[in-house]
Amino acid sequence: MRRIATLALMLSLAACATVDPRIVVRDKLIEAGLKPPMADCMAEKLVRKLDRDQLRELAHAANLPHEDVGHMSIDDLLYRLRAIQDPRVVEVVTRAGLGCAIAG
Repeated sequence: MRRIATLALMLSLAACATVDPRIVVRDKLIEAGLKPPMADCMAEKLVRKLDRDQLRELAHAANLPHEDVGHMSIDDLLYRLRAIQDPRVVEVVTRAGLGCAIAG
């Protein structure tokens, strides 16, 4: 669950990129500690199901200056995710994380 929240926070940073957003999201997820297959899976789903504004909102929620996401508690990560006012973003991030984790 912690990795899912971390992934959701990090992949949102891809919304502002001019390159293929899936690549940017994937790279951010890997930087957050996800293994490449999980990052590929989540990036595909997030970019496909969220529009640019939703990805930006997710990126804003993921703005963690001077914080080490790897050392945040699951409660902290979920708090940041729930702070997003768009329930669709929360739903897509949660489903993508769980779906990709189950798919292995």
